[in-house]
Amino acid sequence: MENIQVSIVNHSQSVLFAFIVLFIGLKVSKWIVNLLGKSLDKKDVDASVKPFLTSVFGWLLKVAVFIAAANTAGIKTTSFIALLGSAGLAVGLALQGSLSNFAGGVLILLLKPFKIGDFIKAQGFIGSVDKITTFSTFLRTPDNQIICIPNGGLANSAIVNVNQESTRRVDFVFGIGYNDDIDKAKNILENLIKADSRILKDPAHVILVGELADSSVNLIVRTWVNTSDYWGVFHDLTENVKKTFDKENISIPYPQTDVHVHTVQS
Repeated sequence: MENIQVSIVNHSQSVLFAFIVLFIGLKVSKWIVNLLGKSLDKKDVDASVKPFLTSVFGWLLKVAVFIAAANTAGIKTTSFIALLGSAGLAVGLALQGSLSNFAGGVLILLLKPFKIGDFIKAQGFIGSVDKITTFSTFLRTPDNQIICIPNGGLANSAIVNVNQESTRRVDFVFGIGYNDDIDKAKNILENLIKADSRILKDPAHVILVGELADSSVNLIVRTWVNTSDYWGVFHDLTENVKKTFDKENISIPYPQTDVHVHTVQS
């Protein structure tokens, strides 16, 4: 009888301690989740990611607290943990593709390799980022098509962010004939560059002889512009060089094929 009473007392104490562990554990887990939320706010994490991260982390903490409380009460949780792990593995295998895309979306929203409005090259596609979700990223191409790219592959591949930086270098190659004056051509290019106010003075532009090609002497021109002026400068300077070269009698060679016809008498 005495042993039974001792057992009941011990069991009651275990249950009491379990409730204490549960109460304190839930309070501490709530405090940790709030702390995580404040930390994410300071790091400017995307608004769509923050609730998910805090929710998942909160549930993991609650599961850990319940398991600890059950152990304190004397309940064997080994089988339960094994069952929970098996169920998690089965769900993970069934949703492998979706979970990969979801994880990729979370990484993109956290690391921010690009943002809405950026012009990127990725997965063989180019376009402006129109929308970012946790599963997919949507690009708007220059001809106004929408491309949906799964985030799983996007997060694990090379991404070229064209307009992340405020300035870009514009590279040109202009070919002139072997009989043309190189110094004259370089002076023309110099004057055209100085006449365009969109071309930055710092970093300074360069004009070099880049190659003695089969039919032309190729001049390399490298200029720096604000990212928003890239294509305007590229097209305008190309057009102005062609018009000025024509006016100054500087040839722009192009491939030609000579056909010789021989008449054979029978």
